[in-house]
Amino acid sequence: MGIVPVRDAHRERTRTIPDRKEAHRVPTKESPAPPGSSIMLQGLKVLGVAIRTEPRIFIGAVLASALYGGMTVASSWALGWATDNAVLPAFRDHEATTGGLVAAAALIVGVAVLKAAGVMGRRIMAGIHQYRMQAHSRRAVTRQYLRLPLAWHHRHPTGQLLSNANSDVEAAWAPLAPLPMAVGVVVMLVTAAVAIVLVDPVLAVVGFLIFPAVAVLNLVYQRRLSPLAMRAQALRAEVSEVAHESFDGALVVKTLGREDAETIRFQAKADALRDANIAVGRVRGLFDPLLEALPTLGVLAVLLVGSLRLESGGVAAGDLIQVAYLFTLLSFPIRALGWVLAELPRSVVGWTRIRDVLDATGSMEHGTARLDAPGPAQLAAEGVGFAYVPGSPVLKDVTFAVTPGRTTAIVGPTGAGKSTLTQLLARLVDPGEGVVRVDGIDLRDVARGEVSRSVALVPQQTFLFDDTVRGNVTLGEAVPDERVWAALRLAQADGFVSALPSGLDTRIGERGATLSGGQRQRLALARALVREPRLLILDDATSSVDPQVEKRILYGLRDGAAEATVIVVAYRMATIALADEVVYLEQGVVVDQGAHEELLARCAGYRALVTAYEREEAERAALDSGEEVVA
Repeated sequence: MGIVPVRDAHRERTRTIPDRKEAHRVPTKESPAPPGSSIMLQGLKVLGVAIRTEPRIFIGAVLASALYGGMTVASSWALGWATDNAVLPAFRDHEATTGGLVAAAALIVGVAVLKAAGVMGRRIMAGIHQYRMQAHSRRAVTRQYLRLPLAWHHRHPTGQLLSNANSDVEAAWAPLAPLPMAVGVVVMLVTAAVAIVLVDPVLAVVGFLIFPAVAVLNLVYQRRLSPLAMRAQALRAEVSEVAHESFDGALVVKTLGREDAETIRFQAKADALRDANIAVGRVRGLFDPLLEALPTLGVLAVLLVGSLRLESGGVAAGDLIQVAYLFTLLSFPIRALGWVLAELPRSVVGWTRIRDVLDATGSMEHGTARLDAPGPAQLAAEGVGFAYVPGSPVLKDVTFAVTPGRTTAIVGPTGAGKSTLTQLLARLVDPGEGVVRVDGIDLRDVARGEVSRSVALVPQQTFLFDDTVRGNVTLGEAVPDERVWAALRLAQADGFVSALPSGLDTRIGERGATLSGGQRQRLALARALVREPRLLILDDATSSVDPQVEKRILYGLRDGAAEATVIVVAYRMATIALADEVVYLEQGVVVDQGAHEELLARCAGYRALVTAYEREEAERAALDSGEEVVA
């Protein structure tokens, strides 16, 4: 019966899909924080996500940190007790009692053991918490990448996506390493402050005067550091983008001698990142010593006032040592809080970029219909329209139908929309207008996984994994070797695979680097055929194969060896002539359809395209012989 026009039939079910505006913000270079929001508040929200996700691990880490903080404070009390009950009596009486020395040593060692246990527990559980959150985020981002339609991926560079799943994830959860310490040592801070007040309120007032200065310095520090850290994190993504593009295009770079130019391009981004990191380091280098020095100044003030009170008998020597030691301890909780605050800007930027991906909409809808009819599939496009950019349609009102088991060639000049049409037929993207039907069912109504089970697309650009031949054909599925060899034979690949050192178990290198272009294309075809699809779509998938091999492949497909309806995007006259029907596209519109001979006779555009080589040869021969060329 051939191709059946369905321009009228499509109207009863054709539906126009409204513009699906994606709600997510496309990640910008700077990923700025929303206006009116503070880095501190946003950072605390990010930390809240981590705590809610892994509450037990976080609580365990905080308790271990609290044990460390409590034992650190207890060590000051132990030193004070040992001074008053062992050291000073020994100096006063000129002899030390064994019991006193043993008690002092046991007290100090016991506190040290508990303190070490707290450090170990906190570090182990904080590390577990951080790496678990990174794993959660990477899995979520990867699942979202696989869920989002191809149209979304067209708008986002691969380097940026790699940055989202790698450096942005690491930045988002960087504060989790010091967070349990910062929370746990709050116990240390409060305990130390209370102990100081109880030992000597006068010395406490002197030492506590340093706290407002530390708070102001921390506030200035965060305001100076935040924009610099945000820019540095954004530049990490830019460096990743340029690096991935350069490495992925290594063949182009080398063949065109652009190594130096690419090096300069990458160097510019790397230098910008270096400068941004240096700017962050400068701020930290300026403020870190000040934050360290202020508590030390408080200790000096306490010792100065304490020595005067010691002479007047207002405080005991042990109490002065205890208070001075407690003040030295206070600097650590302040610094631990500073470590968390210093990581918050990067964390917010990383989390914002991750959320841009996780909040992205546009995932394809699925119904419940099944494509389980036996034999080759029936295919129909009804009023299909599609545009990558609104207002610039690539396909317009494309309508045709294919009889099951037939081979149809999609032909048209460059830019006619042929590859876009194959993506719609395989439901990699959905049409903006119209319907694509398989077995009479709108592909948007088909259950998840049904299209890939019944429809196979072999694209123009062949991708092979750094795996064995078997692994690339089966993709890890449990497929008998007999079926693998049958697919290889139909793809005319069994000969060269048999000649490989280990046959099916031969590793073929990254992207199939050890194979020729034609061999890679035949393996990609075998990968599609081994799944026994009911609809096979070849998007110029035999362009690297010599005509004789291509002829054998297409004859095998047409003669029913694959039991599939075949759609082939073709340019060669020999390939087109093997098809049962032809659909001719120009500028996204079906200009004509029918048998090859019919289109040659009635369609001037088709005739000019498919006979271009022969016409050029005839014109050359005529010019060489001196004959007049008739247009």
